[in-house]
Amino acid sequence: MKERINTSKAPAAIGPYSQGIKKGNLVFLSGQLGMDPATGEFVSESVSEQTEQAFKNIKALLAEVNLTLDNVIKTTVFLYDMADFGAMNEVYSKQFNEPYPARSAVAVKTLPKNALVEIEVIASID
Repeated sequence: MKERINTSKAPAAIGPYSQGIKKGNLVFLSGQLGMDPATGEFVSESVSEQTEQAFKNIKALLAEVNLTLDNVIKTTVFLYDMADFGAMNEVYSKQFNEPYPARSAVAVKTLPKNALVEIEVIASID
């Protein structure tokens, strides 16, 4: 049976989806934007600051099931502009310890609410 993961410490879903789902020993988090959960607004127009906030939102969701970024096994990063890869990657590289999770990073035409970055993760409960 799947279990919904929800917290007010991350932005509410803006559509018909869950913030996260736990199924067995896996946790799937919906993509997180660089939005402040209290205001529903982006923290800034900087890809670095939006990336930092996206990770704060991810950490808040993982905490709901007593996990940390150390439990993350796969990430997918969506960028509005691949020219922002370096700035995103600088913030990203500070989030994880080795062994790093597997990762995909792609540029997309647009993101929800015209975000600069969106990050989704899959985590494992050890």
